[in-house]
Amino acid sequence: MALESHSQILVEEKPNVRILTLNRPKQLNALSLNMITRLMHLFLAYEEDPTVKLVILKGQGRAFCAGGDVSAVVRDIGLGKWRRSADFMSVEYTLNYVMATYSKPQVSILNGIVMGGGAGVCVHGRFRIATENTVFAMPETALGLFPDVGASYFLSRLPGFFGEYVGLTGARLNGAEMLACGLATHFVPSTRLTALQEDLCRVGSSDPLTFASTILDAYTQHPHPEGQSAFYRLDVIGRCFSRRTIEEIISALEREATHKPDDWISATIGALKNASPASLKITLRSIREGRLQGVGQCLIRENRMVSHVMKGDISKDFVEGCRAILIDKDRNPKWEPRRLEDMKDNMVEQYFKRVEEEDGWEDLKLPPRKHLPASAIAKL
Repeated sequence: MALESHSQILVEEKPNVRILTLNRPKQLNALSLNMITRLMHLFLAYEEDPTVKLVILKGQGRAFCAGGDVSAVVRDIGLGKWRRSADFMSVEYTLNYVMATYSKPQVSILNGIVMGGGAGVCVHGRFRIATENTVFAMPETALGLFPDVGASYFLSRLPGFFGEYVGLTGARLNGAEMLACGLATHFVPSTRLTALQEDLCRVGSSDPLTFASTILDAYTQHPHPEGQSAFYRLDVIGRCFSRRTIEEIISALEREATHKPDDWISATIGALKNASPASLKITLRSIREGRLQGVGQCLIRENRMVSHVMKGDISKDFVEGCRAILIDKDRNPKWEPRRLEDMKDNMVEQYFKRVEEEDGWEDLKLPPRKHLPASAIAKL
């Protein structure tokens, strides 16, 4: 067994399997640029290596991955180097695309926190294993950002308007809810993960996709979400989150609340009213556009959007949100614009345009991919 130690990505080599472990447990395995480039290098190398049939990705400690390393990104913006932050995101989105179009099965074991950029390195892969310890969220609107890493592709494909709900409110989902809505493909109790991994490593010369599927099906359980789960409120979510604008979504929720007062509706309205108005508006449009786009188109568009967020030319909410939530932790961001009605349609429109006036800025150029399996072709 070859094991790279003292590294942010641990690599364990089995005869036909590679086990990659995200290894920054104190930072909840937040993805640094080094980790993203290393993952890209390894995934591309394994794709060309005929002896590698299957890639397993997991996290050290109590998180799978809590997202990208936002502190480094904000630091660069503070130094006037927003382009470096935007470049970090471009590399991350390219990794997301490689995973979405990967020719070999990726099995991600989500035994803990999965947020933001952490979703980007698992949801695009073939198999996502939730456990009783899984906590999933896309919390970006509370940070002045928007659900990126291809989220406009995968959230828009959840049942009904559940993706709009998850993306706009930052709602947390557990493993059973991830399984129910399709973000996870299987649910395996954490006590069974060691045995599961050992069985997956027996892939041998058999067809890896069928083999992995058969093994995972043998281990999987089918827990029902708890009675209070938002997943049982798809009808209310559909009535409210299908609306054309954020203002109409909030009004619809408030009407529901007058008919039948409800803690869940109150919490949902509260989450929307606390989030960045700019973030809410660009997120809704992003998910709506994502419904009609392939994963590559979604990532190219999200790269335009994130470049504007990093540049701060329309709103500086990302830096302010990170200050309030992650740095000073006063949880009292001063959003600008402060009100939804002050975030005009022409301001929203700007986020979806190229960063024209910037020297050398280009749209994301995704790498050519070959030997695509049918599951990857369907995403394009």
